[in-house]
Amino acid sequence: MVDEENIVTLIDEDNNEVQFEHILTLEIDDKEYVLLSPLEPMEDLDQDEAIVLKIEQDDSGEDIYVSIDDEDEMQAVYDAYMEIISEEEDAEEDLYDDEDEDDDEDDDE
Repeated sequence: MVDEENIVTLIDEDNNEVQFEHILTLEIDDKEYVLLSPLEPMEDLDQDEAIVLKIEQDDSGEDIYVSIDDEDEMQAVYDAYMEIISEEEDAEEDLYDDEDEDDDEDDDE
């Protein structure tokens, strides 16, 4: 179940509302990016893929999401995301290792 607070609604090129789950917001070189996963299947995306948009401000200071055309910029966002995922996986492994050690100590008693 997706938390309602994590739902982002965007308007596509055909003026249809499309709902996404907010996965993560990243800051790279003083720029912010958002990763969104569609709640419904989309033609151009596989089920395990997400879209990445840059967060900018319009003339009134409101956040707007802008597509990223620069391949180097997109690669930097991807690399930063993969680093975060790797760190989370390492932290989970450490947590499980600690639990296993605790279980081993309990067995010794």
